[in-house]
Amino acid sequence: MTTYSTVTSVATGVRGLSTRLGLGLPHLVWALAATYFVSRAGGLVQSFLVLYLTQEQQLSPATAAAVVAAVGIGVIGSQLLGGWLGDRIGRRHTMLVGFLGTTVALVALGSADAMPAIWAAAVGVGLTAELFYPAGSAAVADLPSQQRVRAFGLLFWAANLGFSIATVTAGILAQHGYGLLFWINASASVVAALIVWRRVPETRPPESKQTRRPLLPVLLCDRLMLAMMVIYLVYFTLFLQTFTTLPLVMTADGHSPATYGVVLAVNGLAIVVAQPLAVRLLASRDRSTVLAASMLLVGAGVGLGAAVHSAAGYAGSVLAWTLGEIGIAVMFGATFADLAPADLRGRYMGVASTMWSIGAVLGPVAGTVLLDHAGRTALGVLGALTGIALFAAQQALGPALRRRTTAPGERRLSARCGQSHPTQPTYANA
Repeated sequence: MTTYSTVTSVATGVRGLSTRLGLGLPHLVWALAATYFVSRAGGLVQSFLVLYLTQEQQLSPATAAAVVAAVGIGVIGSQLLGGWLGDRIGRRHTMLVGFLGTTVALVALGSADAMPAIWAAAVGVGLTAELFYPAGSAAVADLPSQQRVRAFGLLFWAANLGFSIATVTAGILAQHGYGLLFWINASASVVAALIVWRRVPETRPPESKQTRRPLLPVLLCDRLMLAMMVIYLVYFTLFLQTFTTLPLVMTADGHSPATYGVVLAVNGLAIVVAQPLAVRLLASRDRSTVLAASMLLVGAGVGLGAAVHSAAGYAGSVLAWTLGEIGIAVMFGATFADLAPADLRGRYMGVASTMWSIGAVLGPVAGTVLLDHAGRTALGVLGALTGIALFAAQQALGPALRRRTTAPGERRLSARCGQSHPTQPTYANA
């Protein structure tokens, strides 16, 4: 009874904000927001995995980094698999598989002592931990178009609020043993699964159950989607400089890790405060314009971070790229949802999410190599120029994106790909 009461309280409490905030979103979105919050607030292991492997398991830093990389490789597969499963077995079932699979994988990783078991558990964590993201995104994509911006904005806000809580509590709890982090993380995944089970209905369009067309042929002839994939792969590679090269240049200026933590806290605070306002301000704006301006802000923030030397200057750079990050978060999911054919929504959202994961691999490598060989000035200039180039590329795609938001645009894609495009009923009341 206690567990069910907790699940009901979390989901109902978060959903109750809808009336006070005037967002007018369906129950589904608030249940997903509760799920995102719980899973991220309980996600304590990720930030401390390297320390656990080096201190508790006595692995070398290189071996620990390789294990973390194995998790990252699994995450790339997880997002593609999550999109495929979301279209195949349904959004709800995919999220349940993801959360329950994460629970098992986390317990296995926290209990493993031999290297083969650690490697297997690490890949298992990666493969299951992100299954719910493309499935949840596809569930939001099943909503009417006018609700998607606000819905995706709420999910981003809930996830970041949870992450902010996790980063604070994980450091405190780690003092009592790393095993506690694994058990709390696993328990949070169970609670998230219970919220999905009790509160999240299935949203997959009925037509997609009968439609089994493969993703690749449609994707290869969807030139707009391919162009967007390239743009966002570059964008996420640029964005990751904020967490990889920024601490390096701050250290070179003599700033302590504590100062870096304080500066980075600007990011979390700005998201928690500004995200709900940004959704209200930007929801009715042209999506391509907002996305382009946001990329420009991120490029400016990266460039500024390489040019300044004071803590206040670094805080200003973090604020600049955080505002860009918020703009991207408001429009990213809704934009890719507009691009996706109804029967391929899960897979399209999985491909879009994968751009982040690949960028998370490329960004640290590209940034540190550039910093080592060309210096911080070159890093800053290239970051700013990349932001400008992304701005121009996104703006150039604006007319095509606006055409694709209409039904005739969808039919043009289907005709070019030689497939019929299934229509689907709007989903608004779950």
